[in-house]
Amino acid sequence: MTKTALVCGAGGFIGSHLVKRLKADGFVVHGADLKYPEFDTSQADYFSIGDLRDQSFVLSLISQQFDEVYQLAADMGGAGYLFTGENDANVMASSALINLNVLGACRRADIKRILYSSSACVYPEENQRSESDPLCVEHSVYPANPDSEYGWEKLFSERIYLAHNRNHEMECRIARYHNIFGPMGTFCGGREKVPAALCRKVVEAPEGGIIEVWGDGAQTRSFLFVHECVEATVRLMRSSFVGPVNIGSEDLISINDLARMVIEISGKDLQIKNVTGPVGVRGRRSDNNLIREKLNWQPHLSLRTGMEATYRWIAAQVGQAET
Repeated sequence: MTKTALVCGAGGFIGSHLVKRLKADGFVVHGADLKYPEFDTSQADYFSIGDLRDQSFVLSLISQQFDEVYQLAADMGGAGYLFTGENDANVMASSALINLNVLGACRRADIKRILYSSSACVYPEENQRSESDPLCVEHSVYPANPDSEYGWEKLFSERIYLAHNRNHEMECRIARYHNIFGPMGTFCGGREKVPAALCRKVVEAPEGGIIEVWGDGAQTRSFLFVHECVEATVRLMRSSFVGPVNIGSEDLISINDLARMVIEISGKDLQIKNVTGPVGVRGRRSDNNLIREKLNWQPHLSLRTGMEATYRWIAAQVGQAET
């Protein structure tokens, strides 16, 4: 019998890639979101446009059985959206409502298996003050002290899913994503993440020009290509392991060095200017010991290879917009 999957947030970056993977696996896929994918046609068999904060919409959406439900929908963006403080109330309320609605509807429909996409932003701020040795092992999340309200909401929602496992015999899985990037991701408008933003800045900069990087550029992150994120996500969903578990790369790089990598990929002669802006914690890197042990997974694609693919795609998009 053909299996079915629901992807909440199917119009988003990771969600649209996940839909493609599920179709390749032979699933009948139903997508749901406020919007269709920004840069591509969704491959979902069915796509419901609606607001997952609206309980009546979610109940109508989850009125049938699904073998797998992926809850990726959230109010989110890059540092320019999440770390200014201007969007905190909407970020927290919107995402919490979505999770409560999806869990309640799945419980009512007797759907057991849900995967929730949490975030590396749940980790305590004091564990991420070192650029060279941040602490993001899964159990270090408590005592809790995320550096953003987005992180607090993600941690709260993790606990909601785990409570449903305990109290309602559900089989929810929790993934903590670490800086996922790649083609088809937003690269302008204020919600873009660092890799896409840097690629856009380099594409748009004239030869011999300057690109701006927020902060002193010494802050570090690890970045995971979206195809590898999708592989780990599907493995977690179909495993007996609940999580929470990190899904990310262990390769740490400073933001200035990432900018230099993009400039080198472009072949341009550009300079970096560090400017004041929201930057988040000083260092963040995925600790992959647990996921290697439980799922026998680790990323294989180099950051350079992923950034080359992302740069080429964004360059093509910017070029199309200018013609």
